Amino acid sequence: MWGDIAIAFLLAFITAFVITPYTIKLAKRVGAIDMPNDRRVNKKPIPRIGGIAIIAGFIVSVIFLVISMKLENKLLFKDSNQYLEKLIGFFVGIVILSTMAYIDDIKSLKPWQKLIAQIVSATILYIFEVRIDAINGFIIHPVFSYILTVGWIVGITNAVNLIDGLDGLSSGTTLISCIFLLIIFATNGSSMISVILITALAGAITGFLPFNANPAKTFMGDVGSQFLGFSLAVISIFGIAKTVTLVVLIAPVLVLGLPIFDTIFAIIRRIKKGKSLKAVFQPDKGHLHHRLIAKGYTQKQAVIILYAITAALGMFAIIFVYDGIIKALAFMFVVAVMLWIGRAELSRYNSDLLKSNKKDME
Repeated sequence: MWGDIAIAFLLAFITAFVITPYTIKLAKRVGAIDMPNDRRVNKKPIPRIGGIAIIAGFIVSVIFLVISMKLENKLLFKDSNQYLEKLIGFFVGIVILSTMAYIDDIKSLKPWQKLIAQIVSATILYIFEVRIDAINGFIIHPVFSYILTVGWIVGITNAVNLIDGLDGLSSGTTLISCIFLLIIFATNGSSMISVILITALAGAITGFLPFNANPAKTFMGDVGSQFLGFSLAVISIFGIAKTVTLVVLIAPVLVLGLPIFDTIFAIIRRIKKGKSLKAVFQPDKGHLHHRLIAKGYTQKQAVIILYAITAALGMFAIIFVYDGIIKALAFMFVVAVMLWIGRAELSRYNSDLLKSNKKDME
């Protein structure tokens, strides 16, 4: 098992790392360039379709592992063909969603056009029986199962897309989420395919991250951020498929808590400001990463803070699954105190640094 996990990670990592420089050249050729404006933090034009390398690394790794494990009868499925059919549905969804996102990175589609592509991709997954259809042994009505499944996939797809606002933020937080989901899947009786999928995704992100970390040489673009959100949502369904208890179902929600809660607050904020549902699709500078920058934190500091929050939520999820809510809440209380102290010290450091720079200028 661990050998297969290592292969999945390394193959995805190498593929993404090698392909990313070529996506930079492609972006310049097709005009997929992120230009500076009042909402963006980049001060110069940056290529923005690096996510293609993440997709390539993930798909190459998964196909190689599935074929090799199928030949060796190591998939450990009662009906491995059923899971292979689900994988086909997953790949079809990726193709549809990624094609739409690639076009959006070049020509900028309207929000409703992107939403339709997301719903279609999620519906294809449901048709291929990648769905949430039972909790604690209770069968969910097909209508509610469809709404829950599509809502989860579309919601996480957009949540990850919305936090892609700083160098290395979306790629780093999703990598941390992958690590904690891998721990939960590998120790909770989840299917082998879910372990391979989450490992391949982590490997592909790791191969891309050196090019995306501050100062970024390339952005992943919508083609990358929407793929990451879509994949995390779908792999989570694969991961809970064999053990659909309420506790295990909540675990991915906790691990992905940062983009989920940031998106919920964004929706509420935009509706209150615009007084209509149309306002949900209007971009603003109220996301958590925007607020941290506005308070004087540097890009690197803001990203590290959000990494820490993501890791804390991941640990909270693991403690919640295996030790219960009381210990999990106690852990989060300690983390909250540490973050509060760290925030105060960091603010003091930035203030002293600013004063020092002013004196030097005088």
